[in-house]
Amino acid sequence: MSTNPDKQQHPSLQFLVFIALTFGIIFAGYLIGAAIVMILYGVNTVVDLAQLNLANPNAVTGLWILQIVSTTIPIIVSSLIFAYWIVKSPQEYLKQAFKFPLLLPVIVFFVMLTSSPLIEILSNINQKMVLPHFLDGVQRWMRQSEDQAKKLTDVLLQMKTISSMLLKLLVVGLLTAIVEEFMFRGVIQTIFTKWTKNPHAAIWITAALFSAFHMEFFGFLPRMFLGVLFGYFVVWSGSIWTSVWAHFINNGTVVIVTYLYQNQRIKVNPDDQHIFNYGSYVFSLIIVLFLLYLYRTIAMGKVKMPVL
Repeated sequence: MSTNPDKQQHPSLQFLVFIALTFGIIFAGYLIGAAIVMILYGVNTVVDLAQLNLANPNAVTGLWILQIVSTTIPIIVSSLIFAYWIVKSPQEYLKQAFKFPLLLPVIVFFVMLTSSPLIEILSNINQKMVLPHFLDGVQRWMRQSEDQAKKLTDVLLQMKTISSMLLKLLVVGLLTAIVEEFMFRGVIQTIFTKWTKNPHAAIWITAALFSAFHMEFFGFLPRMFLGVLFGYFVVWSGSIWTSVWAHFINNGTVVIVTYLYQNQRIKVNPDDQHIFNYGSYVFSLIIVLFLLYLYRTIAMGKVKMPVL
C-alpha cells in the first residue's frame, strides 16, 4: 500500500501529526493502565505508583502494567496508524521488509559487541558534563530525573529465576526494540529524511530525539551514539530489522548481565563505567569503523552476498 508523495503533507506537518497522535495514544494508554491497576490492586496502589512509593507489594506488577499499556503498546500503535492510515505508505515509513544480505546481522552483532568501550567512554564524558552556574536548578532536576529513572529500572529488572530473566529478555529486549525502532528509525527518521533531504542529518536528529525520549540526561551521549548506529543500519540496508536486531542485542545484553550479577554468577557490576582503558577505546573505535565500512559495502550491493 502506498500513496503519491506529492499528495502527502509537508514533513513538518507529518511530524506534528505523529507527535500529537503518539501523545494522545500514550495518554489514553496511561488512563487504561491506571484503571487496570486500580481494578486489580485498588486506588492506593495507583497513588503509590504516582508517588513512586515502591514499598507497596503490588508496585512492581503495577509498574509493568503501566509500562506496557501506557508506553510500549501506544508507541507501536501510533507508528502503525500513522504509516498505514495517515500517510498510507507503510513500507516507506516502517521499512518492515525482510530483505537484506544474510551477513548483515552477523556484522551488526560484532559492531554491538565491540562498541562497549566507546559506549563507556561516552558515558564517562557525559557524567562529567556540568551546566553553567545559572542553570543549577536545571542540573538538579536532570540529576533527580536520572536517579528516578535508575530506581525504576532497578525495580523492573529484579530477576531471581531464569524464567523471569527470559520474560524480561522478551519484553525489555525484543518488544522494546521493535516498538522503538518502528517509531524512531521507521517513522521519525523517514520524516526527517524527507524534511532535511539529507539522510545523515535525519539520522543524527532522530538519534538525539531517541536519546531525549528516554529522559536519562547523563546517559544522553551513549544512547545517541547507539541511535546513530541504528540509523545507519537502516539507511544502508533499507530494512528496519537490522536496527531491531542491534537494539535487541544492546537491551538483551543489559538484561542478561544484570541477571548474572544479581545472582552472583559474575562479579562485574553492569553499572560500572570504568571497565576498559584508553587502549580499548582506540581499538574499539577502529574495529567499529571497519565493521561499519564492511556493513555499508555489503548492504549497498558493492559485494554480492546471499539475501534473506
